[in-house]
Amino acid sequence: MDDIADEPNVKDPRKELDFWQEEVTHIFNHTPQTQLGQQLAQAVDEFAIGKESFVQLIEGMRDDLNGKTYDTLDALNTYLYRVAEVVGLATLDILDVPKTPARALAENLGRAVQLTNIIRDVSADAKLHRVYLPADLLAKYGLTREYILAGKSPQKTAQVLAELAQLADEYYKKAFAQMRTLPRFKMLPCRMMGCVYAKNLAKIRKSGFVVSHSVKLTKTEKLLGVCHALYQTFFA
Repeated sequence: MDDIADEPNVKDPRKELDFWQEEVTHIFNHTPQTQLGQQLAQAVDEFAIGKESFVQLIEGMRDDLNGKTYDTLDALNTYLYRVAEVVGLATLDILDVPKTPARALAENLGRAVQLTNIIRDVSADAKLHRVYLPADLLAKYGLTREYILAGKSPQKTAQVLAELAQLADEYYKKAFAQMRTLPRFKMLPCRMMGCVYAKNLAKIRKSGFVVSHSVKLTKTEKLLGVCHALYQTFFA
């Protein structure tokens, strides 16, 4: 779904999303029409993955295609739920984590990771005419969506990103604390995701929240994040 919304070689992404939304209905009616749908139907039955995860993810991709903007952080949280938290919920269904702790962990880790993506990709998103930064937070620093699209006032934009990064840090802290209360081996995929993305956020912060390009981890840096997650799982 993410590729459909983002890749320029998709001729009619809205039609593609419509197709897959219909296929999700077929999957949960036990009448999948595609090979991928058949595979997903097996996974849905085996792991009791909720339909909401699929539907909300597609709606999040529609928001991307429509260039939806967000007036407040609360409004942005709806988007974070659609494109990140539901992925966590589906993953935790597969890992057989009880619903109550799963929902809390998916919320905190999903928001942390997606905020990191938003902070990292301001420039890349602007090229797609997308701005995820809440309008009220931009206004706090004298900015507007048009400023972000034009790449103006990078220093003020960096202040906005620093504030969002602080919020992401709080979500990471909560997520890692929750992981320590759940079976450690089931948490390995979550801990890997969290460690790698938290490391990316730290690198972005060290850069001074550069907005002219996306600050990403090297393969070695990603591997170090994975190693840290493995250490936390097996030895901490």
